[in-house]
Amino acid sequence: MRTESGSAGMLVMAALIALVWANSPWSQSYVDLWHTELSIRFGDGGLTMDLHHWINDGLMVVFFFVIGLEVRKEFAIGELVDRSRVVVPLVAGVTGMLVPAAIFLALNPSGEAAAGWGAVIGTDTAFLLGVMALVGPAVSTQLRIFLLTLTVIDDIVAVSVIGVVYSDELSLGALVVAALCLVVLVGLDRAGVWQAAPYVVVVLVLWFATLESGVHASIAGMLSGLLVPALDPRRSDVEDAARSFRAFRQSPMPGVQRAARRSLTRAISVNERLQEALHSPTSHVVVPVFALANAGVDLRDGVLGDAFGSRLMWGIVLGLVVGKALGIFAGAWASVRLGWGRLPQGVGLGHTLAGGALSGIGFTVSLLIISLAFESSRLQDQARVGVLVAAALASLAGWLAFRFAARFLGQRDAALPTHLSRPVDPARDHITGPVDAPLTLVEYLDFECPFCARVSGVGKELRAHFGDRLRYVTRHLPLPVHPHAELAALGAEAAARQGRYWDMHDVLFAHQDELELEDLVGYAAGLDLDVEAFLRDLDDDDLARHVAHDVASAEESGVRGTPTFFIGETRHIGPHDARTLIEALESAQAVPRPIG
Repeated sequence: MRTESGSAGMLVMAALIALVWANSPWSQSYVDLWHTELSIRFGDGGLTMDLHHWINDGLMVVFFFVIGLEVRKEFAIGELVDRSRVVVPLVAGVTGMLVPAAIFLALNPSGEAAAGWGAVIGTDTAFLLGVMALVGPAVSTQLRIFLLTLTVIDDIVAVSVIGVVYSDELSLGALVVAALCLVVLVGLDRAGVWQAAPYVVVVLVLWFATLESGVHASIAGMLSGLLVPALDPRRSDVEDAARSFRAFRQSPMPGVQRAARRSLTRAISVNERLQEALHSPTSHVVVPVFALANAGVDLRDGVLGDAFGSRLMWGIVLGLVVGKALGIFAGAWASVRLGWGRLPQGVGLGHTLAGGALSGIGFTVSLLIISLAFESSRLQDQARVGVLVAAALASLAGWLAFRFAARFLGQRDAALPTHLSRPVDPARDHITGPVDAPLTLVEYLDFECPFCARVSGVGKELRAHFGDRLRYVTRHLPLPVHPHAELAALGAEAAARQGRYWDMHDVLFAHQDELELEDLVGYAAGLDLDVEAFLRDLDDDDLARHVAHDVASAEESGVRGTPTFFIGETRHIGPHDARTLIEALESAQAVPRPIG
């Protein structure tokens, strides 16, 4: 959020500088700067564009590439893995584009001005999140996730519109090269290539081919970002990195250092590494430079009065400020009312109205579409004034909506709960240590989660440190991304029926890669369990309800991943190594908790 709010501040500053410069005695130098040509030559060939096109067709591709990377990560390992969470923001995102476009076209149904309808469908994600950090709730993590999901839909559609509707004459040969580049990216993903360099080279070729094809290059950025793989760190890669680091610690030599660096890099997906490298430059350089190049509207000689008297300008203002807020709120309300989905935990309809209002800040995408939609400088100036006015009004409307939601609807923070929703119950929870111990540590775990396996011994370390002052409790949270996790949880509960939960707990974590039904039966036999009873219990609805109860308590308590720990009744945020948890437990008040 610091990056986003800082980026928004720099973007506003760049826009103000552009406006002042374009209306100063040196305004011609502003125009001349962006018409300066820059060439890159390769022998007899090369690429020549003015600075304005290098920014809009070059640097902005990096911006859309980063968005594509973020979308791929969210769908692969992030919030959007659970597709049920996509429904409400998907519908809200669609209505949040249709309503603004309808308002714009109602005011500009025909003529050259009608081509600007695309300027009201997009949202400036960086600007929106930055302004929300300034005018929104003190804690808004869940609303941020909702709006990010919604703007993903905006971005995909807006880039598609740019790439298809606002493209020049098409070159078939260049399109074929671009298509081949996309196929190569898919092949790199399927082949498990983890180095970043091959992806970067293919993306550069794709960008050049798309530029030559007549399709706007922004679509190359989005599509290529979507094709760069995002994966959770594999346990084998993490272990290999740890071994390599220990080897370097023992032998700090250049060759060992290179091997350690290589293994550490491989443990993190190329998608996340590229995001890490590009996010800050994109936020702090690309977007502000784009604003500097595109927000400079010369308001002298009657331009401002002409803009306020034009249907084009008011179509953009009303489309963005009114259309976005109404469209997003109506889509979210209808989705929830019809039972298609539900809002993220902690987010109310008042928050969606305020977030919808802030989504009227279309700055970056809107200015880019305006530069493509109109050849007339007069229409471009009118439209740009509309975007600037809409950004100011949308920010004010968002601030007022947040105040309304907090004061009249009681919707203040939009964050996940931080307290354990269902107290520890010795009659159903699995506890090691005295049930009336003054300190409590609750872990939500997934038997197929590699990070849970790495901390599975933490409970023993903590028990060794605190002795009978601590009770350690485990609850199940089988994640959808782990296909065998729910069966493993049922296996642990079936073993618990025969008094061997903790033994099965250790066995399952020791064999995370072998959690098929026949594997569980083998583990039950190895623990001298009654295998026939074990198999019957696996199909027992009571055990399924037990696991579902744990999952529901995790959802109510704000748990979104594993492992997640609670110190007493408060969710632990931060590292979960033994030392950190010991410090957190020692700082907690040792209040005796009643049994049951």
